[in-house]
Amino acid sequence: MQRFENKVAVVTGAASGIGKAAAQRLASEGASIMCLDLQEQALDELRAELSGTGACVETLRCDISDESAVIAAIQACLDRFGKLDVLCNVAGILRFDHTHEISLADWNRVLSVNLTGTFLTCRESIPHLLQSKGNIVNVASIAALAGQPWAGAYAASKGGVLALTYNIAVDYAKQGLRANAVCPGGVATPMLGEFRLPEGGDLKLLDRVTPPNGMAGPEHVAGVIAMLASEDGSHINGEYIRVDGGTHA
Repeated sequence: MQRFENKVAVVTGAASGIGKAAAQRLASEGASIMCLDLQEQALDELRAELSGTGACVETLRCDISDESAVIAAIQACLDRFGKLDVLCNVAGILRFDHTHEISLADWNRVLSVNLTGTFLTCRESIPHLLQSKGNIVNVASIAALAGQPWAGAYAASKGGVLALTYNIAVDYAKQGLRANAVCPGGVATPMLGEFRLPEGGDLKLLDRVTPPNGMAGPEHVAGVIAMLASEDGSHINGEYIRVDGGTHA
């Protein structure tokens, strides 16, 4: 399939995990891509990989919680490719804490990346997406839909991402801009690999978030992102899709 031929996409968090898989999938279907992340070496490796397949790829180190960095990144995309059709917000951070032990600094950091960062990239992209009749796919989480142990800050941030997605969908529907979200759960990514059980945490609580048939790969989420961002999702707006293997069915 070449569903993204002559399309330009920005993918945040593109250096690893779901973001990397999304960039690979969109590139394989013909998209020109601006890949944003903080991991410069991993971005360089991704650029080499995708360029080797003939894809048109640019990479840029960007902290999406930094307003000036986001403004510069979206402008860099426009300078390079001349337009923007798809924004995929994948970048995020995850902490595991008992809620009564989360410091304000850690709380603010999670929200600044996961929620404020998503807002900033959406805000800067929307004027250009309106011109192209493009769309946004935000990565939320099943933590936004049901209780998840030790993830108070993360769940709050992803709940905010869902609410933001709904509002963008309503605000701009009549102008031809769509906004949707995916809610992954139980996906084998480097971020999940950083999990450490909080002191005194009950391992049995993890049963709530463990897929019955095992962990998914990032590519499973990337396939849903690509569908939503393509013409196959042209009549889907203001929706979320769980990608959790039936964990919360």
